[in-house]
This record gives sequence, structure tokens and C-alpha cells, in this order.
Amino acid sequence: MDINKIRSDFPILARTIYDKPLVYLDNSATTHKPRCVVEKISEMYYNTNSNVHRGVHLLSQEATQAHEDSRKTVQKFINAKSENEIIFTRGATEAINLVASSFCREFCTAGDEILVTEMEHHANIVPWHLQGDIRGVKLKVAPISDEGELIIEEFEKKITSRTKLISVIHISNVLGTINPIKKIIEIAKKYDIPVLIDAAQSIQHTEIDVQELDCDFLIFSSHKIYGPTGMGVLYGKEKWLDKIPPYQGGGEMISSVTFERTIFNDLPFKFEAGTPDFIGSSALATALDYVSAIGMNNIFDYEAQLLDYATEKLSAIDGLRIIGTAKEKSSVVSFLVKDIHPYDLGTLLDRMGIAIRTGHHCAEPLMRRLGIEGTMRASFAVYNTKEEIDILANGIERVSKMF
Repeated sequence: MDINKIRSDFPILARTIYDKPLVYLDNSATTHKPRCVVEKISEMYYNTNSNVHRGVHLLSQEATQAHEDSRKTVQKFINAKSENEIIFTRGATEAINLVASSFCREFCTAGDEILVTEMEHHANIVPWHLQGDIRGVKLKVAPISDEGELIIEEFEKKITSRTKLISVIHISNVLGTINPIKKIIEIAKKYDIPVLIDAAQSIQHTEIDVQELDCDFLIFSSHKIYGPTGMGVLYGKEKWLDKIPPYQGGGEMISSVTFERTIFNDLPFKFEAGTPDFIGSSALATALDYVSAIGMNNIFDYEAQLLDYATEKLSAIDGLRIIGTAKEKSSVVSFLVKDIHPYDLGTLLDRMGIAIRTGHHCAEPLMRRLGIEGTMRASFAVYNTKEEIDILANGIERVSKMF
């Protein structure tokens, strides 16, 4: 890969922060957007702006074609069997809420269980709590080791006759742990339990083939894979999407409406009430084409080099402790330095132009499991460099001496 060429595709990386070159290491929160994605948004608004699926005029037909072509791009990117299995949402969070609401409504009663892990993001915890309030569904939690790895034997022990769904994060946004998804799905199939994969932290780092994985649901966000905000994807096997009821009601998701009843539309429109973000879907497709041109395997290998380099550099800093030392990791280093509060360190690094994340990272239960309040987190993307990691390490050492 030509890293300089890639960096030139992201104009924001040329910014200065407090008269220092921007070193952006908060990619688990959101990635920056290449020029082609921003230009796609402008192009669509300037030339194709119209509501989809609703007009016979040319602009509407062009917008509809662009939206449905984007669905095919997503289908190809994750190798879904059918474009009907691709549902556009407002983000990964809404995608999980959709499954939680619709799946539990159809298949769960009081006392039924949803199995998650101790390393889940709040987005894969709170929707199930809401279903607990509505339907009496219970959350079961599989433990992790001190290193941040799922204890697979204990995971299987958590499965009972009341387990209706297994919902697990693919890559931890805090620990960087890559969970053994194939093994989890293999175990689930022994008990005939569907599996939802939260791929919000993996879709931008590694190749995903939903047919090879044989997962039942998979969700991800656009803004974490160099696409626009406010756009996400739910993949679901047709057999499940056909069975579960719609999440929202309104236009587009209907076949027929009278004051007495509603007949719902076919897939995928059954789950896409209202005017869709066809401009967002087109920009997401552009982002997927962008990373595909680089090659997901190339991205994975390059980011693995960055992770190894960062782990070595940061481990050499006196008083720095890395949180999360799983054997299989991806693109995230969470750490603490002596007794310096993460917020203080993050604030001072910001004055040096270095953007990292501080806090509990929307994973409070994980922090309680680890016995800490929060961490500093550096997370890497394809446009980051070893030189930026050097700047981070030097900045941490400088701040550490101040304390």
C-alpha cells in the first residue's frame, strides 16, 4: 500500500490542532472520510436529489437506482446470499434495537434469555434491558479472563433451554480482543440458537463473509468504515427476517393500508419505514468500494503491524499498563499510566495535537469487571503511521513526567 497516497485521500489529516499536526488515533469512535465519499454526497445532492421508490420522473428513478445499487454493494461486500437480506438502518445501534424489538416480540416470553459477554458495548446491552422491561427477557453474561479473552467453556455453560439468542461483539472496542466467532456459531448450532454478531468494530479491519460464518444476524455502522454518519446495516438471513415483525411503521414498508388493517411489504422494505437515506447509502457504497480497492486483507495486515509497533512502544513507557492482552487482537490499545486520570492525560495530549479516547468507552460493565473506572485508548486505521505512534509515545512520556 502507498500510505502517503492513502493519507492524501483524507484532507482532514492535513489539519493542525493547537499549531501541531493532527495525530488522529480515535478511529474506534469514528473514522475520517476519504475525499471520494464527501464528493459522492455532494454529487448526489447536486444532481440526483429526489425521493426514492415514489416517483415516475427521472430524478426519482435515478435516486432509486443508486439506493438499490448501494444495497447490492453491501451484499457483495459481506457476501450475503440475497440483497433482500440487507436492511439499511440509521446505525449499528438501531440495527441491534431492530433485532431486539422484533425478535423478542415474535419469539420471546418472560423468563427467556439472551446470552452476551462481559465485553459488550452498551448498544448490545441496553436494548435487551428494554426488552426485559417489556417482555421479561433476561440477560445472561458469559465471563472473560483477566487478559480479556472469552472463556469459551464457560460461555457454553451459560446456554440453557431458555436461551433464545446469542448476541456477541466481534472485536472489543475497549480491549481489541477478536472473539472466536466461528466457534461461538458452531456451539450455537448444536443447540439450534440463532447468533447476532456486532461487527461495528470489525467491519473496517477484516474481511467478513456472512455465508462462511453462517451467522443469523450481523450489524455494522457506516461511519466506522470511512462512510457517513447516520447510516448502518442489518444483515439477516431471510428465514428470520420473514418471520419477525416490522420494527417501525409508516410509508414504504407497506403493501396495502386501510383503516382496518395493514399488509406489510416484502423484504427488504418491510423494515425500512419512511424516506430512506439514499444519499447516505450511496456514500457508504463508495466507502466500501474504496476499502475494497485497497484490499481488506492488506488493511488487516498493515493495521496488525501498527498494533504490534504500538504495543512495543507503549509497553516500554515507565508506569504504563496495557488493558487487554488477548492473543488475538485488532487495532486497539487501551492503557493506564501510573495514577494519572485518563481525562487529564487525554486533555494534555490534545494540546499536542494527539486525539485519543478517554473514559469507559460505552462499556461500563466491562470496566467493573476489570476493576477500573476507564482507560486511555488509541485505535488505528489504514491511514495511521508508525511515526504517529512515536508522537503518541513521546507525548505520553512528556505528560507522565509532568505528573
